[in-house]
Amino acid sequence: MSNPIVLAYSGGLDTSFCIPYLKEKYKTDVHAVIVDCVGLTRTEKEVIRSRALKLGAAEFACVDGFPPLYDRILSYLIKGNVLRDRTYPLSVGAERYIQAELIMEYAREQGTSRVAHGSTGAGNDQVRFDVALLNGLENVEIIAPIRDEGLTREFTTAFLKERGFNIPQKTTNYSINDGIWGTSVGGTETLVSDQPLPFEAFPNLKPPHTLDDEPEEITLDFTNGLPVAVNGHQMDPSALLSVLREFGRYHGIGLGMHLGDTILGIKGRIGFEAPVAQIVYLAHRELEKLVLSQDQRQLKDQLGDQYGAMLHEAKYYDPVMRDIEAFFNSTQARVSGDVTLYACRGNLFPLRASSPYSIMNSDVAKYGEESSGWDGSEARAFSKLYSIRTQLYKKTR
Repeated sequence: MSNPIVLAYSGGLDTSFCIPYLKEKYKTDVHAVIVDCVGLTRTEKEVIRSRALKLGAAEFACVDGFPPLYDRILSYLIKGNVLRDRTYPLSVGAERYIQAELIMEYAREQGTSRVAHGSTGAGNDQVRFDVALLNGLENVEIIAPIRDEGLTREFTTAFLKERGFNIPQKTTNYSINDGIWGTSVGGTETLVSDQPLPFEAFPNLKPPHTLDDEPEEITLDFTNGLPVAVNGHQMDPSALLSVLREFGRYHGIGLGMHLGDTILGIKGRIGFEAPVAQIVYLAHRELEKLVLSQDQRQLKDQLGDQYGAMLHEAKYYDPVMRDIEAFFNSTQARVSGDVTLYACRGNLFPLRASSPYSIMNSDVAKYGEESSGWDGSEARAFSKLYSIRTQLYKKTR
């Protein structure tokens, strides 16, 4: 059928609903396209494919989105230690731009400009998808039925049940988006600020008080600011992040809640699991402390805050983002070495770090009681000079 609708498909409730709904409403074929940014197994892909076809998709495609996601976004999140509000590692929100771009590429191949997504009218993803689509696909027709028609998860659940598709109650209660960089969890409790999100809502991490894991150390090797090996074993980025995800999940690392400002200007709240981001950031930051100057790190923190805010707020295509990325690249030239972390029952902290570019382990100057590079009289003179600025201020009072 000509001019099909290409649906950004995830396999969750919202996009599962979209397949039969769009097919019935628009009387056209629906192509379900999932952009795999997680590293799905062959079995997982087949389950998602079978479900999409059973729901009525005319075609199903699974596109590998990890390489561009890592090269263009995740690598810069790592280099910049980027968080939203110094709390949220952006998790699946960082994927939307790559997913939209690859969906557009598929649509061009099919000769259509009709693209659908399952975003609601309250969240941030709708803006990220729309901005990418409007900037990349000529004469694009964006179809977002849940947003545009104000549909609830109760409605979409009932719609699918009427057509013979059973939906577990937990799926209706909680919206879960899973990605290699993290998992976001939204539900009734996250619509307000004064209710806790129950531990049972988190799909992969056990509650901290139920963990019975034994202490374990893990060593990450970095080259030019990016992790390249775990415990001495070289790995490609996809395999490396997958190993860290399993390690973090086993030790209960990465649970969090984020309350902040949405693109629309209202407050939003979400739960998240981010074991990979927490592990990589802690190790990377420890290595940077060893090899970067104080001013480099302080400016990096400022630009990291701005980068995270702009990525969150659908400004990924602004040229200043490329400028910030260039700065990140410049700072990482000597961020190479290894860091060992301790993990147990949700706790994670650094044990040791080493680098051939260490500023600390130097014969020029050493920290400790037996300092080198100066003597006691020089230290006394420095302290005297250093105090003058505050003495001057004190006298004016």
